[in-house]
Amino acid sequence: MEKKLIEVTRLVPCSVVLLSVATKDKRDVMTATATFVAENLPLMTVSVSKKSNCHELIEKSGEFALNVAAADQVGLARKLGATHGREVDKFKEFSIKTEAAEKIAAPLITGSLANIECKVVTSFPASHYLVYLVEAVALKADDKKIPVAWFKDKYYALEKATN
Repeated sequence: MEKKLIEVTRLVPCSVVLLSVATKDKRDVMTATATFVAENLPLMTVSVSKKSNCHELIEKSGEFALNVAAADQVGLARKLGATHGREVDKFKEFSIKTEAAEKIAAPLITGSLANIECKVVTSFPASHYLVYLVEAVALKADDKKIPVAWFKDKYYALEKATN
């Protein structure tokens, strides 16, 4: 694909989420972005590389958590975005504190702006990704936390409204 077209993706600000997933014997976490599709039924989309460990675990479990990154989790988001592989337990490697979810098996990441428990509704392939359409089945949020967005390869704290 033409380089200029690839750069288009860096011109659209996007959410920063820490996607956590687990099966009975494995767990993983990665940096991702999510887009909401509908409010009532709460639906979102997330794309995951078919080569990733998270993809395999999602396919087995049919669920995951979207932990909306808070400003003080940018360092973790960077580390998770740069760490790939099946041999590393990222939760241990980066000392990620977790707590039990209400309706899914995946761990929730403590300290996030929000923890959104999701069940896969459907998925479809797009190049070397699988795009998941998910329904939020449980939510926990901390209004005191500051969310972040990713834009032009940088993270930005969203502290002030401009209306």
